Amino acid sequence: MKTGIKSISTTILALVFISSMTIFVSAEEMPVQVNAKSAVLMDCSTGKVLMSMNENEKLYPASVTKIMSMLLVTEAIDSGKIALSDTVTASPDATAKGGSQIWLKEGETMTVDDLLKATAIGSANDACTALADHIAGSEAGFVVMMNDRAKELGMENTFFENCTGLDDTTENHLTTAYDIALMSRELINHERITNYTTVWMDTLRGGETELVNTNKLVRFYQGTTGLKTGTTSKAGHCLSATAKRGETHLIAVVLGSANSTDRFEGAKAMLNWGFANYTTIQPEIDMSLITNVNVLHGTQKTITPTIPKSENVLVKANKKDEIKQKVNLSVDVEAPIEKGQVLGTVDFLVDGEMIAQYNLTAEYGVDRLSFGDALRYLFTSLGNQDGLSKNMYN
Repeated sequence: MKTGIKSISTTILALVFISSMTIFVSAEEMPVQVNAKSAVLMDCSTGKVLMSMNENEKLYPASVTKIMSMLLVTEAIDSGKIALSDTVTASPDATAKGGSQIWLKEGETMTVDDLLKATAIGSANDACTALADHIAGSEAGFVVMMNDRAKELGMENTFFENCTGLDDTTENHLTTAYDIALMSRELINHERITNYTTVWMDTLRGGETELVNTNKLVRFYQGTTGLKTGTTSKAGHCLSATAKRGETHLIAVVLGSANSTDRFEGAKAMLNWGFANYTTIQPEIDMSLITNVNVLHGTQKTITPTIPKSENVLVKANKKDEIKQKVNLSVDVEAPIEKGQVLGTVDFLVDGEMIAQYNLTAEYGVDRLSFGDALRYLFTSLGNQDGLSKNMYN
């Protein structure tokens, strides 16, 4: 019996040791300290993850959920489905929401602009629900849209049960730091949202209702562009913070911090590291390396590739002067050639690793030479030769 107890104790100790080692290794992989259950730092322009910790662990997101809600509202505005000037009437469902709110009364009207302001700045649950009702007819219908959009964005570990993040009665309203970074990236690409997410203080109802941004980085961190905080007893203190310096735009997600200070300090630490170690450049394509491509059996002999405009690329700051360019271009292409057909690529590499690739394409189509065309070219060629011969003997 004693031997059995000793064996079990040894096993438990071994498991504890292995568990602690796993946590230690995970912490070692993070170049900065983040006191949270999970975290991720992502580049906005490329979607590249620069650091992560338990980024695929399913957790409660609290009001960070509203990033998806704001994305759907913003997309509805951009598509013309709704307008900022639209008047929204508060439903009983919206006015019944607890937590952060602007105290909407049933039947009260407010514009989409004001409700979006209240959602982004004050994290108002009643305002967010009123917008959901306006777009989808009900919060339930809006949640279906949220989950559909999440799938489209590749948020494989996310399921929403409501539009606000309130989780007192939810069990499956879960997402991950990585998935939050994905939807944050999508939202922040709509520049319209920064009209709200970068505001520190504002008012509604003619100055009667004051709004103070729950994201303290807006006031205290250089380059902050957003985005959303969230806090509940289940979720802990959460944050998706976005900031831009120069052309580098970063997203830092922190989930499950024990207190508000930890989430903000963790996000700042990741952002500081990202801005210190990476930079965004626009590589220039060397035009002299692009030559005409021979067209075989075509109605013209050569075609000039269209050179695309290069886009921003994220590189390590200490490697920005070591970028190499490689052109892969076909010598001959068989006709017919379609407009937009890829004729080659321009690759940009650092230490042999590709950081960007651009397609060289056909600006227009080239038909294949028909039998009649071939005869005409032949007779024309023979005629030119006869003329040349006569000139030589005259």
